[in-house]
Amino acid sequence: MSETFWPVSIRCRAVDWSSPMQELLEKIYRQDLHAPGFVERRFDMPQGSFTLSGLPLSGKTALIKHHLLQRPKSSYLYVDCSDIRIEAAAFNAAIASFCREHAIDTLVLDNYRETFARPSVERLILVGRTTQGFGLPVRRLHPLDFEEFLAFERRYDEGALNDFLQLGGFPAMHRTPSEERHLLLQRTFLSALGENGFALLHAAAKVHTQKVSPYMLYQRLKTERKISKDMLYRTFERMVQEGYLHTVEKFGYPRATKKLYLCDIALKNALVFKKHFGRLFESMVLQELIKRSNHVTYAEKIDFYLPKDNRVVLCMPFGTKELLFKKIESAEAFLLTHAVRRVEVVTMSSESMLHHPFVEAEMIPFSQWALGQ
Repeated sequence: MSETFWPVSIRCRAVDWSSPMQELLEKIYRQDLHAPGFVERRFDMPQGSFTLSGLPLSGKTALIKHHLLQRPKSSYLYVDCSDIRIEAAAFNAAIASFCREHAIDTLVLDNYRETFARPSVERLILVGRTTQGFGLPVRRLHPLDFEEFLAFERRYDEGALNDFLQLGGFPAMHRTPSEERHLLLQRTFLSALGENGFALLHAAAKVHTQKVSPYMLYQRLKTERKISKDMLYRTFERMVQEGYLHTVEKFGYPRATKKLYLCDIALKNALVFKKHFGRLFESMVLQELIKRSNHVTYAEKIDFYLPKDNRVVLCMPFGTKELLFKKIESAEAFLLTHAVRRVEVVTMSSESMLHHPFVEAEMIPFSQWALGQ
């Protein structure tokens, strides 16, 4: 049977985006925010407009919601741009007039994307994973350091450090059942990074704390999946820039192969079953240094060297004075060349002083060292 096509007269008309979006914004504006069980973070909230960047699960949304809840409800508007009901074109047409009509002085756009307009308001806060500021100052929220982690603990005793080693620095781990934590991390980071980025993160977890170049990672991954070298290099650089991976350069040799670390110790256990406590401990020490904005490097026989402070940090979780003396001797050339007078040796629980002929080395338990940074 042949089909019959009827002529249809089509008249284009302008679509009125603003009315339904105004209604949705009104509903969002009247909703109450909640930040249940919020624990204070070591973060100075800027007074003006800014971009808050950070990893998934680092606590950005909870931090911002808690901050807004200290302000008059009528003065702010919190919008989650990942809400599929919010179409960017309609939002862009409506948001400026909505903010004027309701005298909004603080607008928060969470999970921000560039397709969303940034209206002129007294204070604009953009929240997302990118380090791009979109013309605003950028503040970064790191996962919990050990001091912040203790605020989540009901008690502080010797078990707190063991808990930190298990849970890492993502606040969400504290309210997630133990059997679901690894799967939550896997799902979250796969969603955030996509298949190629997640594969790169997985490969990095197998070699973390080692001297690894992007090319070495490419050699590993190309046997498992179809991926171009250029794409991997771009993905690697983006993941370093956004904080998923950390690289530590060799002091005095910026072109030398860098040491590679994951963004949080919890990811190592979530991505790789093979245990290596020494590397996990070293990663934990680095994260404490990074969160305090120190420029960290490494050298031969030296775990970490902080040029600005002329300070050496060694990681020896179960070190003894005898092992430390041998370690100092092996690093003697570097210590003498750079006139290093103090070495900090971070341990699990050992505590003592070593008076070497040309350097003082103090063995400090991690919990004490981290709180004193």
